[in-house]
Amino acid sequence: MMDPITLAVSLAQFAPGLMRFFGAGDAPAAVAQKAVDIAMAVTKAGDGQAALTALAADPVLAQAYNLAVLAADTELVKDYLADVQDARARDLALHKTGYTNRRADYMVAGDVIGLIACIAILVLFRSQIPGEVVGLLSSIAGIFGCCLRDAHQFEFGSSRSSREKDVMLGKLQ
Repeated sequence: MMDPITLAVSLAQFAPGLMRFFGAGDAPAAVAQKAVDIAMAVTKAGDGQAALTALAADPVLAQAYNLAVLAADTELVKDYLADVQDARARDLALHKTGYTNRRADYMVAGDVIGLIACIAILVLFRSQIPGEVVGLLSSIAGIFGCCLRDAHQFEFGSSRSSREKDVMLGKLQ
């Protein structure tokens, strides 16, 4: 039997909008479980695996599942963002007590060092390394860049739409 997160990612073939909850960082178990619960309700199956099988066999059920996921979007977003909201609140509370989050500092420093190392290797040794290695190093540099972006988004907020989500979550609670 598949765990809820693996099952939810498999169910995303019938509701592609689910994939946005699994792209960055760890997929929250609450979102995955809700996606499985919706599939079981739509298909009237006894477990998630049976629901997945039923959706694969019947396009009408698959469409009904997609519509049900879209209808539950607000709840899914709420569950997905709750994890980050709690982390920010925890970080702020610890900071007020004088705690310095050295782990986060080390993570950001590691990301910076990794990004600089990848770029330095690409600049200094580009003509000496095969194209496959260049592609791999470019991908790794991109991952380090995304980690830095995520750290900035966590620390400072990501955008106007992020603030709007925070306001929406505040109203929902």
